[in-house]
Amino acid sequence: MITWYNHPYYKDHLEQLGFIKEKEYLENKFKFKHVDGVYFDRISNILKRRFKLKALDFKKTKDIMPYVDEMFEVFDASYSKLSTFVPISDSQIAFFKKKYISFINPEYIKFVVDENNKLVAFAIVMPSFSEALQKAKGKLFPFGLFHLLKARKHAKDVTFYLIGVHPDYQNKGVHAIIFDQYTKTFKPLGIDNCIRTPELEENQAINKLWENFKPVTHKRRRTYKLDINATIL
Repeated sequence: MITWYNHPYYKDHLEQLGFIKEKEYLENKFKFKHVDGVYFDRISNILKRRFKLKALDFKKTKDIMPYVDEMFEVFDASYSKLSTFVPISDSQIAFFKKKYISFINPEYIKFVVDENNKLVAFAIVMPSFSEALQKAKGKLFPFGLFHLLKARKHAKDVTFYLIGVHPDYQNKGVHAIIFDQYTKTFKPLGIDNCIRTPELEENQAINKLWENFKPVTHKRRRTYKLDINATIL
């Protein structure tokens, strides 16, 4: 839903004009059955005791809102070293609060806090709306809204939108606590496919995060650049 499609000839067309690859983003997916719930339950309990952490699950959106500003602070801190990083502005945070957070299933948002209730990690997942949007054919009425609401409650595919761990807790396995939370949430719902949004190819940390889930790259996104000075010469 948040990505777009380009015809295959775009790549050849740009390269024939002298454009070269700048950055590449990978879109991967994996089967939920490949997630070892027993393993993550065990590791999660160890990490929570060792670092005095607590997992937060939600049933109501209003309980999430007090953490949203802090969530974006953790997001900025966790992604700041990436070459494509741009900090999120206050106006963008206000927009996301109003337009997105209230629409996301509260049980699909997971937080991890320390002993002082300070946020150290988070993840946002949404049901996949791809099939519902195709059925709606660009119209909310008369039946488009029905397809979207049905997907929100009953979709068997989910999309991982954001996951972030504060630098102070990176490389400590804290993501295992989040995966344990999702395992317990998704299993009763019969979730089948877990789809990841575009991730920078050079982001080795995120690649290692998912490697045990047998991910499959099903889409690629690429940005191109052109040396204007060289072209003029």
